[in-house]
Amino acid sequence: MVGNRDISLTKEHIEFLNQRLVTFSPQDLIKWAYFTFPNLYQTTAFGLTGLAITDMISKISNCKIELIFLDTLYHFPQTYELLERVQEKYPDLLIHVFKPLGVETEAEFVGKYGDQLWETNDKYYDYLVKVEPSQRAYKNLNVNVVLTGRRKSQGGSRSQLSILEKDEANNIIKINPLWNWDFNQVKNYIDENNVPFNELLNLGYKSIGDWHSTVPVADGEDERSGRWKDKVKTECGIHIAKDFAHFRLSDTIERSEIVEKD
Repeated sequence: MVGNRDISLTKEHIEFLNQRLVTFSPQDLIKWAYFTFPNLYQTTAFGLTGLAITDMISKISNCKIELIFLDTLYHFPQTYELLERVQEKYPDLLIHVFKPLGVETEAEFVGKYGDQLWETNDKYYDYLVKVEPSQRAYKNLNVNVVLTGRRKSQGGSRSQLSILEKDEANNIIKINPLWNWDFNQVKNYIDENNVPFNELLNLGYKSIGDWHSTVPVADGEDERSGRWKDKVKTECGIHIAKDFAHFRLSDTIERSEIVEKD
């Protein structure tokens, strides 16, 4: 699709739409979004909800929505293997992969920014592997609207989630088709439709991110409690991009040069 990046919805308009769309099924929300907005993409790390959305898209007649996957270079091996299985399951699906700027492998990332950056400068790490690549994806693909896999039942800051949101920092609209589903509803859909999923789910990982910051979830804990365990942090930066506005591409270049000199 070719869009103009000029979609503008006021806060009042978004609130109006959210009130009207609450009766829509996830499939109807996806169809509505596809036929309403130009340059609609799905952003996904191939979590369970995102996989359900991808499968729903594949079952909607004449609906072609491309995917954006951010390869942080620190995903579990099972996640990369799942990426291949998803491509096999949906051969017509176009997946755009974006990595941290200027590096292709974990070794190159370490050589440029140092080892265990998520421990020494967590905010900068999130900017490099999630925020900047997502912003680059939105710009390069001329994105107006994205479908996300976030749900209210995931807890934390997502408990107040709406169907539609305006991402002011990136000037895009975010739509959450399964916003009101719980984990069991998503898992039942996955099982009933034979959708491939991450093998780590069977080991207690209900929300899967980078290997260094993801652990299994205990009984009774929130779905995302295994992400950044024992830290105040609940989001990686993609959905709170405004908190990273002080970072600039020039900062990334300058800091990487300092690391290389050291």
